[in-house]
Amino acid sequence: MTTATRHPVELRYATASDVESTSDASRVLLALEGSRGTVGVRGRLKDPALFRDALTAAFGILSSDLRYRGKDRTAYLAYLMSKGKRASAQIWEAQKAFLDNALDGEEKQDEVLDPVLTVDPDSVSLEVFSRDESAYARLSFDNSLFEGREAAHGSTFLDVPANLATRMDRLRTYLPVSLEAHVALPAKATREPRKVEVPHAWLRGFLQVQSAATLPANSCVLAPIDLYNLLFALRTRKAKKAPRALRFELVPGAPPRLVLEPWELVLECHGGTYTGTAPAVVRTFGRQRLVALARLLPHAKSVRLQLMGPGLPVFWVIDMGAATLTLGLTGWTESGWSSAAAFDVLMPRAVPDGLAEKLRGKLRADGPLPFDTLVAAAGGASKEHVRAALQLECLRGRILFDVAKGQYRPRELMATPVDESVIRFGSEREARAHRLLGDGGPGAGEVKLTKVHDIVGEGTRIHGEVVDREAVRSFFPSFTLDLEGRVKDASCGCPHFRRSGMREGPCEHQLALRLAYARRRTEEEALRKTPEGRKLIRAETRSYVRRDAESGQEMVYRVSLDGQVVAVEWGPRTGEARHQRLWFDTDTEARTAYFTRLEKLSAEGYIDAASALV
Repeated sequence: MTTATRHPVELRYATASDVESTSDASRVLLALEGSRGTVGVRGRLKDPALFRDALTAAFGILSSDLRYRGKDRTAYLAYLMSKGKRASAQIWEAQKAFLDNALDGEEKQDEVLDPVLTVDPDSVSLEVFSRDESAYARLSFDNSLFEGREAAHGSTFLDVPANLATRMDRLRTYLPVSLEAHVALPAKATREPRKVEVPHAWLRGFLQVQSAATLPANSCVLAPIDLYNLLFALRTRKAKKAPRALRFELVPGAPPRLVLEPWELVLECHGGTYTGTAPAVVRTFGRQRLVALARLLPHAKSVRLQLMGPGLPVFWVIDMGAATLTLGLTGWTESGWSSAAAFDVLMPRAVPDGLAEKLRGKLRADGPLPFDTLVAAAGGASKEHVRAALQLECLRGRILFDVAKGQYRPRELMATPVDESVIRFGSEREARAHRLLGDGGPGAGEVKLTKVHDIVGEGTRIHGEVVDREAVRSFFPSFTLDLEGRVKDASCGCPHFRRSGMREGPCEHQLALRLAYARRRTEEEALRKTPEGRKLIRAETRSYVRRDAESGQEMVYRVSLDGQVVAVEWGPRTGEARHQRLWFDTDTEARTAYFTRLEKLSAEGYIDAASALV
C-alpha cells in the first residue's frame, strides 16, 4: 500500500491509560491525545459495574478480527527436520523470513486509529472500529452516570494499551470508582509522539457507516431475553454448511421472529409488536460478531434494531439506562462487493453552496438536533438538499448521526476535514467501475444487463456487456450471486481477469455490472409500486409465506400472472398444495386481480419471499 492511499496522523500522549486501585477506592485514568486542545471529563461513577462491562465490551469490539489467517508451518518443518525428513534448514529459514516479512507488512497495513472520545454537554461517548473493518461501535454515557461531573467539550483520541481491558476486568466495583480523562495527567512522564498512517480504505469505511445510519430502515424492538436466546443458540451450535444467515421475519402487529439458518431454528421475540406498515424479511450475515454483546446482558433494558436493507449495515442499539451501545455491522466475507453495491447510494450529490457549513454551525451552537429541526433552520432549502449536506459533513468527519436518539451531533473526527474526493472510492478499480457507469466524470462507458437468470435454490446468474470507451472495445462479464449475496463462477475477457482471475478481487467490469444490477432492482421495485409501472408487467410470479405462531409451520402462497391468466398455488411448505387458475377477458382485469391478491396477502401478514433471498 503506497503512502498516497494513507492519511498521516501524529498522536501525542502525555502518559498511558491505566487503572489505579487502593484499599478504599479506584480510579480509571484515560489518557487523551493532546494536539486537539483541552478536552476531558472527570467525576465519580454511580454504577461502576455498568461502566466496567460497557467499556470492556467496546474494547473487545476494537480488538476483534474475524478474518481468516493461514497457519504458521515453521514448527511443523522443525518437527520434520528432527525426524530426518526432507525439510532442510534452508527451507525452514526461508519460510521464517517470508512469514516475518508478511506479518510485518500486515501489521502496518492493519494499523488503525485509536478510539475517538467525544465530550458533549449531555454525554461522553467513545467510538471504535474493529480491526477487520466489519464492526463499528459507539458507546455513550449519560451525565446521570456521574456524580460531580466536570467536563471540557470536544473530540480527541483515546490511548488504549493492550492490557487496559484486562485491568478494567479486575476493577473492584464494590469500592468507590472515579473516572479521570485528561489530555495531560499530573506527575507523569511525557511519551514520545506516535505517527500513524491510516489507510484511506479504513477511513472510508468508518465514515460511510456514519452516512449509512441516516438511511430509512425497518426498526424493531427485542427484549434482553431475546438477545440471550440468540447468543445461547449461536454458542451451542456450529453451522457446517451455507447459508449461515440470521433472518428477521417482521409482520405488522406481530412480535418479530429470529430464524437461524441453516437449521431454520425459530426464536420468538418478546419485546413488543412490529409497528411497520408492510411485512418484510431481512437476512443478515456475520452473526458471530454479536458475541461481543454478551457482556452487556446483565445491564440491558431493551434492544432496538435498525435494519437498513440488503448490502447495508445493521445497527443494534443496546439501551442500558445510563449507557447506550450502538453496534453497526457491515457485510460479511464479500465486503468489497457489498460496499460497491450499496454504499454508492450514500454519496452526496448536489449540495447548495454554504448549506453544509450553515448546518454545522447550527449544530455547534445548539447541540444535538433532529433532522426536522435542521430542515426548519436551513432557510428554505429542500429536505433532499439538507440530507445531502448532512451526509457530506458525515463523510468529512465533522458530524455524527446518533442512531440511538435519532439526532445529528457535531463531532470532529480529524483535526482537519477529510477530503471526501480521496475516500469516495475504495480502489482504482472501483473508481473505474463508477466511471463506466457515468459517475466518475469524462470517459464514461455503457453497462448493459443482457441476461438475468434466477436459479432456484442457488441464486442469480447475471450476464452483461460493458462498453469501455477508453479501451475502445466491449467486455462481457458474468457472475453468479448465491443466496448469501456472495459472488462465484465469475468471468470476464479483460486483461485483469485473464491475468489473475478473482485472486486480486473483481475487475472494474464485474463491479460495474454488479452496480448496474443493484440499481436496476431498486428501480424495478420502486416502479412496480406505481400505477404506471404496474401497467408494464404482463408476466410475473411472486411467493408469499406466513409462519404459524403455534406450530411453527410455514404456509406458502405462489401467485402468477401470465397475460389474461392468474394462477394461485397454496398450502404448507412440506405438505400437498392446492391449485387454482382464473381466466379474465382482458390483461388489465387479470393484472388488477393479481395485485389485489398480493395486497390482500400482505394485509393478512404474509411476507414476500423474494425479500428473504436478498
